[in-house]
Amino acid sequence: MEIIIAGAGKVGFNLARSLSVSHSVTVIDKNASALKRMQEHMDILPVHGNIEDPLTYRKLIDQRADLFIAVTDLDEANIISTLIVDDRIEVERKIIRLRNQFFSGSSIMEKLGVDETIFPLELSSRTVASLLEYPRANNVKRFPYTDLKLISLRIARKAMMEEIEEDGVAVVGIERGKAFLIPESSQRLEAGDLIYLFGDPEKIRRHCARLEEETPWKIRRCVVFGAGDLGVGIARVLLEHGLEVKILDENPEACRLADETLEGEAMAISCKYGTGEIFEEENLGEADLMIAATDNDEYNIIKCLEAREHGVRKVLAINNEMEYYKLMHSLGIVVVRGPKMAAYHRILESIHSTRVLLERKYCGGEGSVLIRRIPPGSPLVGTRLHPPRVDGSRLLVVREGELLDLARESVALAGEDLVCLFVPSDEAERMERWLNGL
Repeated sequence: MEIIIAGAGKVGFNLARSLSVSHSVTVIDKNASALKRMQEHMDILPVHGNIEDPLTYRKLIDQRADLFIAVTDLDEANIISTLIVDDRIEVERKIIRLRNQFFSGSSIMEKLGVDETIFPLELSSRTVASLLEYPRANNVKRFPYTDLKLISLRIARKAMMEEIEEDGVAVVGIERGKAFLIPESSQRLEAGDLIYLFGDPEKIRRHCARLEEETPWKIRRCVVFGAGDLGVGIARVLLEHGLEVKILDENPEACRLADETLEGEAMAISCKYGTGEIFEEENLGEADLMIAATDNDEYNIIKCLEAREHGVRKVLAINNEMEYYKLMHSLGIVVVRGPKMAAYHRILESIHSTRVLLERKYCGGEGSVLIRRIPPGSPLVGTRLHPPRVDGSRLLVVREGELLDLARESVALAGEDLVCLFVPSDEAERMERWLNGL
């Protein structure tokens, strides 16, 4: 594909790095040093200039692009760039990243011809909200067409996969230390493993109760470190669920604004991140859940470790930098993608998904689940499906809410079946072709 990315910041850099491996990528930005840095790491065409200036696009006039992605930090710049692109370039599809939640409920993007709008703050806040329903889980993913969910859980004791899978739940990933694998049915699960379960959420909830006994079964009291936009967004979600919330920040003005935005429903406390005394002064150790929601991963890790030392049983860190993801997990911290990481992953998922195939990433992007729905009347109905010959993959069929495991026997496809293929992400592109070619 011919892809144009407006913005060479963190999201733009990571997208270009991932997409330039197999696509032709052009990156537009007014920061010449950022473009130079990108050229040193990847094969891209740099265009130096302001994305809000029509003259910046003069080199691209009358060209055709399959995809335009606007991912700067400024909503206005991203919106204006889509208007200019419409006028100067023939673009098949447009994706835009926005901070302002106002646009999520308006028809402006549709009128501008934007195909998909990504709201990173909403994505991160929604992920936190999903954990309130499953307090002992590390992450919860939902999918179209089915009520089955993909839920990760750090187990406190050894177990065998058979005792989980005989309940109609599939173990589709294990993170052990810093290694990720998609296991075979005979795999032994070790204490401390982070396992990924796919199936009926109520069945998975029972396994959560049995395999993870340390974290609270119900969340009532929450502490949020960081009173920026994300911290306030998370606090608002927690309040909407009727929870008691304290929000802390070293900046008194940020606390004042948080108190004003949240209309006094959360207790806003000004503090210094560098000290642990605040835990005792404000009785933070009594919290059921502590969320470190600053834009600094090192601070987030430190606050989670301090919270655990003071008795908080469930700690969650916002992950802003890819390189900190595995460290956070190895320390037993629940990880939620920060806004920029969430935007990056959601845009990649959107690009790789088609009208036929849906892709979702899990385990920090190391695993991919590819889903294909079989419509009634499809030529595939009645076709007997066998698993692909790929090491470390898992092929399942969802039929009327039940899982059919193709590792045990082949399955004749029926209308409304969901074919679900779990693979390491470095095999995803090849497996997309296989699944599309059924």
